[in-house]
Amino acid sequence: MPKLTFYGGAQEVTGACYLLETEKARLLVDCGLFQCPRICEKRNREDFPFDPATIDALIVTHGHIDHIGRIPKLARHGFRGKIYSAHPTKEFADLMLRDSLDVLEKEAKSDEEKVFYDEGDIGSAMALWEGKEYGEEFTVGDVHIRLQNAGHILGSVVVVMEVPGTGRFAFCGDLGNSPAPLLGPFDQVGDIAHMVIESAYGNRVHEGVEERKQKLERVVEDTCANGGTLMIPAFSLERTQELLYEFNELAEHKRIPRVPIFLDSPLAIKATRIYRAYGRYFSAEAQKLIKEGDDLFQFPGLQFTESVDQSKSINEVSGPKIIIAGAGMMQGGRILHHAKRYLPDPKSTLLFIGYQAAGSIGRRILDKALDVRINGETVPVRASIKAIGGYSAHADSDMLYEYVAHSADSLRNVFVVQGEPEASLYLVQRIRDNLGLQAVAPKYGESFSLD
Repeated sequence: MPKLTFYGGAQEVTGACYLLETEKARLLVDCGLFQCPRICEKRNREDFPFDPATIDALIVTHGHIDHIGRIPKLARHGFRGKIYSAHPTKEFADLMLRDSLDVLEKEAKSDEEKVFYDEGDIGSAMALWEGKEYGEEFTVGDVHIRLQNAGHILGSVVVVMEVPGTGRFAFCGDLGNSPAPLLGPFDQVGDIAHMVIESAYGNRVHEGVEERKQKLERVVEDTCANGGTLMIPAFSLERTQELLYEFNELAEHKRIPRVPIFLDSPLAIKATRIYRAYGRYFSAEAQKLIKEGDDLFQFPGLQFTESVDQSKSINEVSGPKIIIAGAGMMQGGRILHHAKRYLPDPKSTLLFIGYQAAGSIGRRILDKALDVRINGETVPVRASIKAIGGYSAHADSDMLYEYVAHSADSLRNVFVVQGEPEASLYLVQRIRDNLGLQAVAPKYGESFSLD
């Protein structure tokens, strides 16, 4: 009888890692980094609770570090199977894993906290990696697999498996805030017996696309009218590109003042180059604009500041300006340098457009902290603090519920993962109460037999 075990993303947002065992295959879906202050550093260094050498294949849902961050560690400890994902995810993984290694090396304070993989391990993992197209089918052991569009970030997939003895299985990874203007809607999976579904926003509902655009427009106008700086901490993958796509539209239709806009994130700049290469994955509307000659990621006033000197020169630009920089939760990256300079300024604004995990600097500011510690200094928070939920790349509670409901007639088990406990448990209860399905939020290490 097939067995499913949860080794991450269980009543927590990060560290996605799921082991499916059948008669002829041991398949891992995702192998992500745990991301939270202090305790997660220890968890990432711990031995895997399974032998990597016994895993036949790893299927990767998308290129965010909480889904790929421990893959080099797998290779280091004996994994020699194939790695499968959509084509863009392979490119993002090479980029993100090298960036993550750089961050881990800078954060390691002693031999006890030494980095758990190196450049060679990244190379070993990438040599095992094979890209697939949406809808392409392949087989590992006795399991038939197809990757479908999840609409979360470029190349994100729902992994649909035909599992002997238990029927069709869907690992949803992260589902997109569908339909996203840049990427379009996610694919439905139809008749499914078992589903693993995320719940980052399992208890919340987003604003609509036009509403978020209007809010962005107002924040830009208000900050510029005050003569301040608008800081936007943004994730390098998808959030930044969605934001550029939206700024492009607002700028071309003269809905925002003509001010300098800086993309101050080397990682986001490199990711944007990958986006340019995969226009065929974009929404129908975005592809139409490209055919008409519109560069979706370039418009008057936008400047890419890739080098350190270019980044420092932003401080010399007087008057209103907009800075988009990583990291999205303010746990590192160039946004911290700008925050130290502009958070004490009442004329300036810090705008959150993404999820802020408990314990992160971003979350503390969002929770109305009067000051925060940044690079060893106490920085007062006097700038205006704003948040727009509609820019999340995650499906909200209603979208997640409807996704499950679409397959309700065939579903036997729903496993709710990748959310804080209150979000996961809320979605579990909603599914149980309204659809009458067997739904559960698994705990770390918990296994389920699938009949």
